[in-house]
Amino acid sequence: MPTIGFREVTRHFATKNGGLTALDRVSLDIADGEFVTVVGPSGCGKSTLLGIAAGLLEPTGGEVTVDTEPVRGPGPERGVIFQQYALFPWMTVAANVEYGLKVAGVPRARRRSRARAVIDLVGLTDFADALPKTLSGGMKQRCAIARAYAVDPKILLMDEPFGALDSLTRVRMQDALLDTWSRDRRTVMFITHDVDEAVYLAGRVVVMAARPGRIHSVIDVDLPYPRTEEHRLSPGFAELRARVWSAVHHQPAAPEGAVP
Repeated sequence: MPTIGFREVTRHFATKNGGLTALDRVSLDIADGEFVTVVGPSGCGKSTLLGIAAGLLEPTGGEVTVDTEPVRGPGPERGVIFQQYALFPWMTVAANVEYGLKVAGVPRARRRSRARAVIDLVGLTDFADALPKTLSGGMKQRCAIARAYAVDPKILLMDEPFGALDSLTRVRMQDALLDTWSRDRRTVMFITHDVDEAVYLAGRVVVMAARPGRIHSVIDVDLPYPRTEEHRLSPGFAELRARVWSAVHHQPAAPEGAVP
């Protein structure tokens, strides 16, 4: 059974001109432990699809399930990470990471132990007592990932988490994410605009089309894990990148007013 199941998911938004269909009968299964990236032109509804999986938006039609149970709102089994770090600026790294555990009523000693473990996991051990303003962009994102990991979600939903980073930091964050994923094999749904990133991270790349949002194609990435710079430079990677690029960019532009 799929960990995440999208069944004929449709989403309409009301506009001053009457309405906009952001997603049109999207169906997709994401298996337990699978790393899936979703890429597509601006306005194709990628973030809307993730928002529905997170329980932050309701579908107009269709259904999303997690372990066969319908999604009715946010849940602790789904950790959500956005491009904006959304850290509490007055809290240290450790306090930010502990926050979800504190809200859940986890005893102090246990939540501190868990926070230390995930801070170590993302490589921020020496910055546990630092405030967010003293961190680089990549370190802030690692803190956001640690906060999501702290509550031990089965699923990570990531909406362009590296989009605001410089290219070198972005590559390092991709490698750090894959290193963490290889150890725990959580189910990951990762939204990106970047074709190279989509291919490098994923076991499958879902390419979406606009007018309105729907699945254009699903491309298997048959590169072995762990991924390395050698894979990035390989002919196999170049071929896959070309296939995804063609699927994404040889499409009509999204209509004016389309959602993300």
